[in-house]
Amino acid sequence: MKKAVVLLSGGLDSAACLYWAKARGWRVVALSVRYGQRHARELRSARSLARRAGAELFVVRLRLSWLAASSLCDPGRKLPDVPLSKIGRGPIPSTYVPGRNMVFTALGLSLADAVGAQAVVLGANALDSSGYPDCRPEFFKAFARAAKLGTRGRIAVLAPLAKMDKAGIVRLALRLGVPLDLTWSCYKGGRKPCGRCDSCKLRAKGFKKAGAEDPLA
Repeated sequence: MKKAVVLLSGGLDSAACLYWAKARGWRVVALSVRYGQRHARELRSARSLARRAGAELFVVRLRLSWLAASSLCDPGRKLPDVPLSKIGRGPIPSTYVPGRNMVFTALGLSLADAVGAQAVVLGANALDSSGYPDCRPEFFKAFARAAKLGTRGRIAVLAPLAKMDKAGIVRLALRLGVPLDLTWSCYKGGRKPCGRCDSCKLRAKGFKKAGAEDPLA
């Protein structure tokens, strides 16, 4: 059986990727990262999702002080609260974590190389997003080329959601039977989603457009 490493944050997109990989018949190994994010609540969701999917879960803890440049890693800074229509259309927001997908994908490749996996799967999305530069399809294509040069095997870097909108991701998750009640998308953390951050607004947009009810709403 082929094996895939899935970068599992605990959010809607990564959960869809987890079940997407399972649907392809791959044995799934999940990787989550605690990097000082204020919404570490999402890691509880990652553990629950991995358990439900029967996936082995690795958790990496990073202490990179410079990530405090992001408001996701500095609880003293205010999270952006902009109209939905302006999300992803202006400057890169303060929630951008410098090089996060580059670092996480590299960790995923290292794990894949160690456990003999044929792919690293991540839920980056470029259409309905905050405009982070490391969510663009061109970035992952370039990283995939580097992966072939820097690992023992031919490990693919797959971002199956990269060109999908949030409604498409919701529909995919529903088709795959993703336990959406276990996911967590809010940047703020806490007991309930704040409904004001970019991630909450984009998630709400996706469920509304898909004509589905969000179990966390």
